Amino acid sequence: MEVMEVQEQNNKVVSVGSWIGTLILLVIPIINFVFLFIWAFSSDTPVSKKNFAKATLILSAIGFFLGIILFTLIGLLIPEDAFTQGILYFL
Repeated sequence: MEVMEVQEQNNKVVSVGSWIGTLILLVIPIINFVFLFIWAFSSDTPVSKKNFAKATLILSAIGFFLGIILFTLIGLLIPEDAFTQGILYFL
């Protein structure tokens, strides 16, 4: 009986107000990742919000690693002496 109640709770439709609250919480740094992990891996989160949280975490990880790669490649393109001579001296 308890399993049926959890399944019914997870299949609930998430209201527009709940989505607005979700999006507002995702704007706050650090707290957004805490809530994303809670929503993604909690057993009592509705399925739609759970899938949204998992997709957001995956896209965030992809963006983070692409940013690291891009930052590294751009850093490798700058000549070593550019920091002591020339336009990048102020860095």
